[in-house]
Amino acid sequence: MTSVPASAREQAPRAVVPPEGAGAGAPEPQDPPIAWSMLSRALSVPLVLALVCFLPAVIAAQPGSGVRDTAYWLQLVLTCYAGARLATMILSTRRRLLQGVFWMFVYIAMGVAPFAQVVIGQTPTPMVGPRQDLITATAMVLVGCAAYDLGALLASRRPLRRRTAPARSTGGGPAVAHPLRLRLLVLVAFAASAFYVVKLGGPAVFFSSRQEINETVTASGVAAEGSQVGAAFLKGFGTVPALLALLFCTRRLVTSRRARRSPSTVLVWLGLAVVNLVVNNPISNARYWFLTVLLAFVFTALPSSAAVYRTVLATGVVGALVVFPYADRFRYDDEAQRSAQSASVFEPLVTKDYDQMVMFANAISWVDTREHTYGRQLAGSALFFVPRAVWSGKPEDTGVRVGQWMGLRMTNLSAPLWTEFWVDFGATGAIGGMALIGYAAARTDRRYAQAVTRAGPGPGSVLAIAAPLIAGYTFILLRGPLLQAAGKLAIGALCLLLVTTFREQRAARRR
Repeated sequence: MTSVPASAREQAPRAVVPPEGAGAGAPEPQDPPIAWSMLSRALSVPLVLALVCFLPAVIAAQPGSGVRDTAYWLQLVLTCYAGARLATMILSTRRRLLQGVFWMFVYIAMGVAPFAQVVIGQTPTPMVGPRQDLITATAMVLVGCAAYDLGALLASRRPLRRRTAPARSTGGGPAVAHPLRLRLLVLVAFAASAFYVVKLGGPAVFFSSRQEINETVTASGVAAEGSQVGAAFLKGFGTVPALLALLFCTRRLVTSRRARRSPSTVLVWLGLAVVNLVVNNPISNARYWFLTVLLAFVFTALPSSAAVYRTVLATGVVGALVVFPYADRFRYDDEAQRSAQSASVFEPLVTKDYDQMVMFANAISWVDTREHTYGRQLAGSALFFVPRAVWSGKPEDTGVRVGQWMGLRMTNLSAPLWTEFWVDFGATGAIGGMALIGYAAARTDRRYAQAVTRAGPGPGSVLAIAAPLIAGYTFILLRGPLLQAAGKLAIGALCLLLVTTFREQRAARRR
């Protein structure tokens, strides 16, 4: 039997449930703690009733001019289905980061908010097509969610391969961060963030507003006319490496007593924390990005805390309804501020932010006037780094293209993942794409559960960092458009490749 280092035994969580279906030689899942079992039984009924019955019933009772047609009933079914799946994620004995965040997004952005819009009869963005397109959009989201569940179910039936000790020694082990490369990432993070701060004129601008940040980036000259690639790279390299370096350093402190006793490691962590407070604060960044930063840090700092995982999912619903619509207070300067007063808690759901379902319907109407793009939009997102000066016919954001077709001035509109698949490949693409996403999410969740157990690869596990980061970034990917989301995602992947090795060295294991 492979021996476990003493430091790993000291720091390993005592009540971690190994991943299901981990394959031959995997330890049997442990029974959940008795206290949590009692708590689960006590919370299960009111939680399910609240998410599946109470909140939809309260929304349905709201006054409004909405018509109770097929779109209404489909939206009600979608809301209840997503609520039931979210409750399952919260009450599960295993932490499923990516799946839990997915269902939290679907419940709020594709369930509760559009249902309130259908009941009240008002949408954040006008719907220019026929009512039938909204029915089609709602039905496709519902079918896509079922396909996501099917993909996740297939992933759960496939056993995970167990990494053996000899495989690790020959370079076939799990992905871990090479110590020297990790130091290089820390240096890159400090240098890139420092350049970002200096280029924009100092730290003060990062505590003003997002509007001023965008204007400063434009004035800096990094973005060529008609292209935002330069600005995207400046923002991406100024923020993403700093976040990843902080996450790696945080995991090392959490899992290694030796690291916590090292003054140099603690000082580096403090320095990275200060840098992130400047470049990744909620004032100068989009709410979805700050949400990514927050969730990634929480899940990295407390990887084995079931209570934290369930608290994030449960309170996320309340935060999305009450806090999130008003969290863009610092998006504009004082004179451009929008009023934060509302007569009803559901009014922000029909006047701000949550335009995902109606934009899906508008995208269906847009495609009906032309044809599917057969991979062109997705190719533009994958090749986001190619300047338009080189690729003159490079596709624009899907949300932008639909907004231009609608004749809107403000085209910073969402294009949820279902929309991206539909625009390129229609219903078949939407169903198949969501099934693949569900399969990948479930496999990643199971690998992550394996990585944070005492049998995992230890403090240097790349997956223990990547999974929380992807979980937080899921909000951005699901909201879309993908072209806007691709930049930081690619920079994050590049940084992870920089530090990753598949040969777990003895020096790293002793940490």
